[in-house]
Amino acid sequence: MNTTPRVSEATLDERRDLLLSHLISAGYERAEPAILQPASVFLDLSGEEIRSRLFLTSDHAGHELCLRPEYTIPVCKDYLASASRGQPMGFSYLGKVFRSRPQTSGESTQAGIESFGRMDREAADAEVLTLALEAVLVAGGPKLSVTLGDPGLYSALLEALSLPAVWMRRIRRGHARGQTLARIFATSANGSSADHSGVLAALEGVDKSGALALVEDLLSIAGISTVGGRSASEIAERFLEQSALNAAAGVSVEKRQIIERFLAIQGDPDQSSAQIRALFQDAGLNLSAALDGFDARLGFMAARGLDVGAMRFNADFGRNIDYYTGFVFEAHDPNRANGRAIIGGGRYDRLMAMLGATVEIPAVGAGIWCDRLFADQNGSV
Repeated sequence: MNTTPRVSEATLDERRDLLLSHLISAGYERAEPAILQPASVFLDLSGEEIRSRLFLTSDHAGHELCLRPEYTIPVCKDYLASASRGQPMGFSYLGKVFRSRPQTSGESTQAGIESFGRMDREAADAEVLTLALEAVLVAGGPKLSVTLGDPGLYSALLEALSLPAVWMRRIRRGHARGQTLARIFATSANGSSADHSGVLAALEGVDKSGALALVEDLLSIAGISTVGGRSASEIAERFLEQSALNAAAGVSVEKRQIIERFLAIQGDPDQSSAQIRALFQDAGLNLSAALDGFDARLGFMAARGLDVGAMRFNADFGRNIDYYTGFVFEAHDPNRANGRAIIGGGRYDRLMAMLGATVEIPAVGAGIWCDRLFADQNGSV
């Protein structure tokens, strides 16, 4: 029987206020995006599979809306719509987010910060991670263990290996979704034993508009509007990718071994950096600039008082969101067995362009799951 006293709502409010005040005092002004958001932006960025996790409604004109499922995209949209777009700005937030989750409430409290427009990327990365960890301590939370990753360094490796574009996309997408390299390279890429060779042959060499028209026609003839939650456009993209994979040259054994060696590196961040440098040198790859940025970030973290040696780097670690482009991190309470992250975030420089920015705007952020932070060992708040 759990005898841990539950924290009162007044105490929770006080702790949340302390957390938010720390972020605001660091120069991150509070943002409060609308709770109702256009659903299309989340569906476009995450695919139709996220639809079942959104709380959906529509306005009088029939436009599909959803309750805010997270803060990063809405804060980015408000920033791009403001007179400050393109300028260095920092925002903090604390409020409710809404996403359907099995066996739990679809309503939770999220805090965090977003940093936009800073060209000193490594320093901004270190600042965001440091502030998030500090805010947890200020709010009475525990000292967290930190895991670091760097999809940007991974992407630099893939580009240096001159992989076919279709394989680059497939490897990046699979890594972001937590797939093993073996699964990414599996020949049965569509997860089915069905023979689609006829469709793939018909699509070979066809442009995207032609492929979309063909798939839409086939679905229309069959009286189907979606398949497994995927739209006709997404199905066409899937078939196009499979057609390109069939037509493109594969990845050589030597290149695959280099990728496998990279993804196996983990442990002390400084020691991992040395191992990566040795690997790249052995492979004849000149990626010193990317690694210099990696080392500079560790230096900025140490300068801010973080114990880098106590952190863990994992080259195979990525966050399950496609728009992350560089440094990523998660922080956990080592005394809790459920393994759920209390802090998560990273660099997402390409998201602004995906949301309509005409130039690249550097961006990095961190989200703090307050319900997890303030939960007792049995998960009650």
